[in-house]
This record gives sequence, C-alpha cells and structure tokens, in this order.
Amino acid sequence: MHISIAAERIFNIFGMPITNTLLMSWITMAVLIIVSVLATRKLKLIPKGLQNFVESIIEFILNFIDQITGSRKQSEKFFPLVTTIFIFILFSNWLGLVPGVGTIGFFEVLHLEGETRIFVPFLRSTNSDLNMTLALAIVSVVATQIFGIITIGFFKYISKYISKNPGLTFAGILEAIAEFVKILSFSFRLFGNIFAGEVLLIVMAFLLPFIAPLPFMLLELFVGFIQALIFSLLTLVFLKSATSEAH
Repeated sequence: MHISIAAERIFNIFGMPITNTLLMSWITMAVLIIVSVLATRKLKLIPKGLQNFVESIIEFILNFIDQITGSRKQSEKFFPLVTTIFIFILFSNWLGLVPGVGTIGFFEVLHLEGETRIFVPFLRSTNSDLNMTLALAIVSVVATQIFGIITIGFFKYISKYISKNPGLTFAGILEAIAEFVKILSFSFRLFGNIFAGEVLLIVMAFLLPFIAPLPFMLLELFVGFIQALIFSLLTLVFLKSATSEAH
C-alpha cells in the first residue's frame, strides 16, 4: 500500500500536468454548475421542486450570515463569496467519499532503487491536495483585504497597519503578519483533516473491506461538513472585521 501526500499526475495537456485532485475539482465544479442550471432554467414566482429547495438553502444561509453581520445589506454583499467557498468545499469533501474515489486507478512503475510499482488512483479528494487548500486560503484572505479597502477606503484601511504612533505601527505590523498566518492556518487545517480522513479510509478498506470503512465514512461526512463550515465562517468573520473602521 502506497500513500502519497502530493497529488499524482494522470496525464498532460499541452505540457501541463493534470493530477487526480485537479480532475476531482473539475467534476465538483461540473456537478455544481449542472445543479445551478437545473435550478434556475425555469424560474417561477411560486417555486417548486429543485428551485424551492435551492431558494430555501439560500434563505437559510442568508439568515445565518445575518447573525454575524447584523445587517442584511452586508450579508448580501458577503453572501456570494462565503457561500461559494462553503458549497465548493462541502461538495469536494463529500464527493471524495464516493466509492471508487481513491481506489480505482492504475499501477505506475518507478525506477528509483530498483523497480517499484505504485498504485495511482484516477481520482482523489480535491482538498487532500495542499495546492487546492492553499489556493482557497489565498482567495479568502485577499478577498478580505479587497472588501475592506472598497468598504472603508484605502487610507482608512491602511491605517490599521500604519500609524504615526510607533506603538500602533508595531501592532499594525503584527496584524499584517497575522494576515499571512491566516493563509497557512486555513490551508493546513483543511488539508490536514481531509488528507487524514482519506488515509484512514484507505487503511480501513485495506484491513477489512466493505465493513470497517462504513462507520468512518459517516464520520468523514460530518468532518467534511464541519471543515466547510469552519472555513467559510472564519472567512465571514474576517470579512466583518476588515470592513469595520479601526478605533
């Protein structure tokens, strides 16, 4: 049994390596796009079926965001980013638990110290790739800065980090460092939890197929939801903080 931290290359497109986690992210996006199209292609004033279900979720999330922001106007401003992050991470985590993901693939021969055959799955959970979680973290943190500048203005926003008072400037430098630390915290938390869950399921499937993995799959469903919630909720809290003037 071979477990690789890095995503494995499946094939190349114009010299660009396509990994199994990248393929899984494309599948996740395709599923979300198809659901969105089906839910909005025949909009009705009195919603039914899938449209009603999606609108109910949107209303629930908006009400939840209201509890953090205290303003429906601000909630509607943050909603697209926060909800997109939540839904993408959630579906990525759950699709990674579909039977066959991580277990169907091919053997690749490596010539390092002798000849070694390793198993390469066609698909792996998207967020078991540190590159993906790092990209999500960068989007979250950079978007937070952009929202802050747009909302309160460039100079007022920069005053959080730079001041005529040396003591406040030092505190601002620490605050700027904290922004970079958020990227590491976001990315490694999500990656660590999803990768650990993937390894756990592989080990259980190797020891006792069909029986042992079942309770752990239920656990990973819960963990996948919690990780999506934590990532999006922290993004929302940081957005709220960034759009408030410093005092």
